[in-house]
Amino acid sequence: MYSFNELLFPPKLIGHLRHDRGPAWFELVDHVSQLPQDHPESLAFSLTMIRLNGCLSCETDSYRAMRGCKECSHQSLRRHKASDDELMRIYRMCLAEVNDYLAHYEILQPDKKTFAYRAA
Repeated sequence: MYSFNELLFPPKLIGHLRHDRGPAWFELVDHVSQLPQDHPESLAFSLTMIRLNGCLSCETDSYRAMRGCKECSHQSLRRHKASDDELMRIYRMCLAEVNDYLAHYEILQPDKKTFAYRAA
């Protein structure tokens, strides 16, 4: 009855969003789509999209969920009223939040290149 849909924005869709906004967004999407899914910038991009899309209030039987994350994301970006500069500011805030979280729970190793998952 239902197709397979994620309930939170999946990083595998990042590259599909490159043409939804202006040049700065295009560059950000191009950059982030090349990173591993567990990279802080990829996590921050996903957090940005989760907040813009309203993923936390999405229900599996809702119209949004039935259309899928890709279409929901395209629609959210097209309907977002703020400028691209504001959207980039939101992304940077999410990146700072992710970095703070990772530093607090010592998930990143000191060299900031390798990840080590530790129980907090």
